[in-house]
Amino acid sequence: MDYLFFTNTPAHVHLYRNAIEELRERGHGALVLARDYGCTLDLLDYYDLPHVVYGELATSKCSLARQLPSHYRTILRKTREYDPDKIFGVGAYAAHAGTVTDAPVFLITDSENTHLDHAISRPFADAYLTPHTFDKDLGEDHHVFRGFKECAYLHPEEWEPQTDVRDELGVGPDEEFAIVRLNAFGSHHDVGHDGFTPEKRGTLVERLAEDVTVFVSDEGDAMDFSSVPARPFDLHPALLHDALAEASLLVADTQTMVTEAALLGTPAIRSNSFVGDGDMGNFAELEREGLIYNLRAFDAVLDRATDLLSRAGVADEWARKREEFLEDKVNLTDLVVRVATDRTMLRSLPTKRTYNLMPTETPI
Repeated sequence: MDYLFFTNTPAHVHLYRNAIEELRERGHGALVLARDYGCTLDLLDYYDLPHVVYGELATSKCSLARQLPSHYRTILRKTREYDPDKIFGVGAYAAHAGTVTDAPVFLITDSENTHLDHAISRPFADAYLTPHTFDKDLGEDHHVFRGFKECAYLHPEEWEPQTDVRDELGVGPDEEFAIVRLNAFGSHHDVGHDGFTPEKRGTLVERLAEDVTVFVSDEGDAMDFSSVPARPFDLHPALLHDALAEASLLVADTQTMVTEAALLGTPAIRSNSFVGDGDMGNFAELEREGLIYNLRAFDAVLDRATDLLSRAGVADEWARKREEFLEDKVNLTDLVVRVATDRTMLRSLPTKRTYNLMPTETPI
């Protein structure tokens, strides 16, 4: 069989890369339709995944509107040419690609607040797969798995370090370091939202640098490193998870890396305008489990960061909490492969409407 996957962002590459590799090892065909956004293409090249670029996107909020017509022209043409048996993606691009082929479309999403994308994707999707914490009903074809989309690559059965990242970073074996992740807020779901201001970014780095070495991963490339006591994270982006696993702390105004830190056992602080009433279910659960902190006030971010870096035994505490949290979480790569290769698989997967009636002892 031939499978088509959409990777619109770097996170989507990680979501599907192991499933693509497994399907290809089984003799199936797989093609990625990719958007040139951030380090998406760098990751596809690193993992040697067959791909075609359907367009590019800058980190400005108006870039998508300008590029959308050409994106769709290329997507529909390439989908028709490839003629896949099944399509996997995250949102509208994958859903609408299904209109030019008989292939069923499966979407994995974890963002409840992307209302427009859900509205224009749902009529064309054969099934949605979402985490058990997803606090929204997308209809009768909305299926639930116990875990997060990051379990496709950071589940214990999938994750292993790729390098001795401390040598790559130039830090000693016992040298503590923190990672600051800064969002460009250029995606369509970021419209109307914000994170750390330039002034707060500088203050944050200076406070952290009093205790540890600081690396900054800046999606918008706006940080002036000549004026702050920090180093850019300039390793290949595929090594970011290796660094995150070794870090003493992550502070971020973005989303995905916070969940990744939790699944790797690294304390994380998340602060942006999404935090508060109506926040996404995965972040609420991770905070309940004591793996992350969702903080709106900047002073609270500084105080919590200082506390975590000064407190003894934090690394062992988070390692224990991570292990306990992942005990009943699904290997999402395995689930994607089963959905791809077994047409009856979805029948055994609970829907959003039946999930709460099922026992939680068995991971689904």
